[in-house]
Formats: sequence, C-alpha cells, structure tokens
Amino acid sequence: MTLPPAFSRRFLLAGAVALTALATAPALSAQEAQKGGTLVLASVHKPRHLNSAVQSGVATAVPAAQIFATLLRYGEDFTPQPYLAESWAFSDDSKVLTLKLRQGATFHDGSPITAEDVIWSLGVVKDNHPFSSMLAPVEAFEAPDPQTVVIRMTQPHPAILLVLSASLTPILPKHVFDDGQDIKSNPKNNLPIGSGPFKVTAFELGQHIILERYDGFFLEGKPYLDRIVIRQYQDANSGVLALESGEAQMFPLLDGTRLIRRLEKSGNLTVTDKGYAGIGPLNWLAFNTKHPALSDLRVRQAIAYAIDRDFVTKALHSGLSKPAIEPVVQGSPFYTEDVERYDFDLDKSKALLAEAGYGEGGKKLELRIDYMPDIEEQQRAVAEYVKAALAKVGIAVTVRSAPDFPTWSQRVSSYDFDMTMDQVFNWGDPVIGVNRTYLCSNIRQGIIWSNTQQYCNEEVDKLMNAAGVEPDLAKRQQLYAQAFKQITTDIPIHFINEVPYHTVYSQAVQNPPVSIWGTMGPMDEVWLKQ
Repeated sequence: MTLPPAFSRRFLLAGAVALTALATAPALSAQEAQKGGTLVLASVHKPRHLNSAVQSGVATAVPAAQIFATLLRYGEDFTPQPYLAESWAFSDDSKVLTLKLRQGATFHDGSPITAEDVIWSLGVVKDNHPFSSMLAPVEAFEAPDPQTVVIRMTQPHPAILLVLSASLTPILPKHVFDDGQDIKSNPKNNLPIGSGPFKVTAFELGQHIILERYDGFFLEGKPYLDRIVIRQYQDANSGVLALESGEAQMFPLLDGTRLIRRLEKSGNLTVTDKGYAGIGPLNWLAFNTKHPALSDLRVRQAIAYAIDRDFVTKALHSGLSKPAIEPVVQGSPFYTEDVERYDFDLDKSKALLAEAGYGEGGKKLELRIDYMPDIEEQQRAVAEYVKAALAKVGIAVTVRSAPDFPTWSQRVSSYDFDMTMDQVFNWGDPVIGVNRTYLCSNIRQGIIWSNTQQYCNEEVDKLMNAAGVEPDLAKRQQLYAQAFKQITTDIPIHFINEVPYHTVYSQAVQNPPVSIWGTMGPMDEVWLKQ
C-alpha cells in the first residue's frame, strides 16, 4: 500500500493522516468541556425524512450527521480524520482503497457495526443517492473480514475520501433497513437507527427533531450535550427572535442579510461565516430546457441579460452576497474567469428575444417561476425581482409559491416548471456537487438536485467525466474550465449569487461547529457553558 498520487492537497493530507492518526483529533481540551444541557437550533429547513443515504440537502444533512456516523470526518480544512474508520490506505495505482474499522462501535440498538453494514450502506448510496457521480467509479465493495472494507474503483477517484464523510455516505444498520422495502420510502427513514453521537427520539415535520445523546457512542466521553433540539420555525424572522430571546442558542445556515446585519450589532451573540467551506452554496435560476420557448438558446440568453446581478447582491442582499457566474463558488480551486457572464444588458436581451420571435412585434411570452419556500431573501425576493426585470423586456412572469419544500421538490423533479430559483451546493469537489447537475446520465425524474433541467451535451459529459478521474489537479482545473465555459454558453442555468451563509450562536455555546461541514458534520464536540 502507498499514498495516493498527488491529486490535490486534499489527497496528500489524506495519505499522511491515514498513516499517522488513529483517533479523532479533538478541537478543544477535553478537560475544559462541560457535559450536559440541551442545545436548541433554530431552523427553517424541513426535511421529508432523516435518511441522508437517499436524500441530499441541509434539511436532512444537519440531523443525519448527528444520527449516522460516517467512515471519515473533516476539521476546519480539507484534511480527513478518522471516524468509524480508524485508518485507510490506497493501492499503488490508487484504484483500491482499504479502510480498517474501529473496534467496538455499535448502532443505537446496541448491535455491532461490521464491514457488512458498511458495504451494504455504500451500495445503498451508490444506487439511490441523488449524486450519482459520487460513487460512479466504484465497481465493487468487499468485506474480507468484519473490520476491513475494500473499495475497488475502475479508475482513480479524486474525491473518494470526501465522499465518505459528513452526510454524504452514512453507515446504516443492514439488519434494520434491509427489510425488502424500497429504501427511499421506508418508514424507518423517519426515526432511523444510526451510530452517530445522538439518536433521534422524535421527528414532527414542521415542528421539531429531538436528538438524545447516545451513551454507547464509540468516541469515549462524547458527545458532551445531553440533547439537541432542532426547532423548525416558519421563517427566519421567527428563528432570529427565538435566538435573541434565548429560546434558541444557535441559528446555522442563516442567509437573511438584513438579519445578519442586525445580529452583528448584538453584544450577546457571535456571528461567523465559518463552517461553510465544504458546502459552496449557489443561488441560481434554472430553466426547463424542454419547455417550448426555453428550449431556444436565444430565449435563455435573453432572460440572463435582463437580470442585474449587482442589484441582487447590493440592493436585495445588503452587499453580503457575491455575484455568481459559473457552477462553482469563487473560493473553489476550480473557479475560472473564462466563462460567458451575461452581464446586465437590456438591449441585447430585447434583440435576442426578437430573433426568437418574442417581445415587441413578436409572440407574447408567458412563463412561471418557482422558488424554494422558506428562504425569503435568497429565493422569493429574487424570484419577484426576476419577474419585474423580465417585464422590462416584454416577458410576463407569474411567481408560483409552494406551501412547503416537498411540494416545490415534487414540481421541479417531475419537470412541472418553466423556471425555478434554486440553491445548490458544490459539496467540496465538483465530482460530488457539480457534475450531477449537468451529466446526461443524471437526468432522473423524481429526484431533486439531479439534472432537473434535462440538459444534455455530450462534450460537457466528456470533459466532466475526464475531470472526475484525472489525478493531476492542474489538468482537472483545465478540464472543468472547458466544461464551465460550455455550460455557461449553453446556459441551462443562469447563475445569480453565492449564498452568504452565517452561523449565529449565544455565548453559552462552546466549540461551535466550524469544520468544513459546520452543522452538517457531527456536533459531538460542542458543549454548553453552564
């Protein structure tokens, strides 16, 4: 066994850790931590269920990271750390990854976690998770003994260690979930048994999720908290009021810029943008490319030119969000300036519409725009702005609201939409969070955050598939740059802004979650000052 080739800094660090670290590195001095207490998180995200093996998104990811352990975890940079796996190593050709499981780890029902559970879980994720590119290079999972897992890949996979962390690849108890039912609709997803630091005891959709400390957690002495309550509020204003009154102690994933500005002035609360490095959140306008009018490239381009990103970021978002122009955020190592930007130009917009037969003297164009509910400033406000902006070039837009996330998700994933606002994450590496949106093979009806635009360009597929297995980081960057240039030319999506996520927490909260996954990672090291 050797270290993997120099795919990236991430891989170099991965190899080094695999050889040296056998225990999770704590982020604080254990003697300083106090046990006990209930941490109340304010949230506006409402999950359909809690099984992150078959559902992506922050609504599921935050509770799932507490309920399910994963093989690896990450700190404040992209350095993998042991979690359920205490060590790992790659073969000389980097196509085989061998992981050694920690001894004595158990599920919440007391059953031991074995390699058989791990390979079954990996199979569930590979077959059912919306991010089909995550484990696409994997051809076999093997369990040569109860503590060893072998992942065989057809080619090197630059993001495989990241895939095995956070909420991307939870380890499920095979004896519980392998009951003959469809894993995506299994009622056990509502109160799942996992092996993470907390076990779920209550899940009331739209109300709360209650997580109790698992005393049999495999990391001795952790977690520190007795309980985490994720209280779901109707909107961010209600959540912030709860935070200010002391009803809640933490509000992660807050993107309301006026609320962030307000809380920055509080002397009793801390506001930070740390904890979102792995997420890479983007706010965008997606087109249904099978719509009769939107199948015309000129119409999509015209819509893009009519939208003023500066107005969105400065006027709507108090200057806290950044313009987005491509499939990755500016902090990504794959960011490039060489893309079609579609900077605001009403004359170009009107000319393109006229060429397509719409606008002044042409056919009347009427479109609907959907948006994710419960994200007012980043979604509804931008959708309303898009309506007003497109009216200036003669496009009549109806803003269609949804009563809840499942309704919006059902509409978009079943292609019952013309345009929709959306928030989608990079997930640390394009092979995880970017490829999925554009690959022809990921047009999968019924699955949100797959290629719901039904966009297909074989050249983009070729570039992304090559970048997904390329060992050399510089070559990967070149391949993705070419793919992004083609995608922005084809414009199945118009990129608008990066989401300015912040976490706000009270002075009682110690060791707040600021890893690359933030609250989407295990919060076993968080404690409350009594």
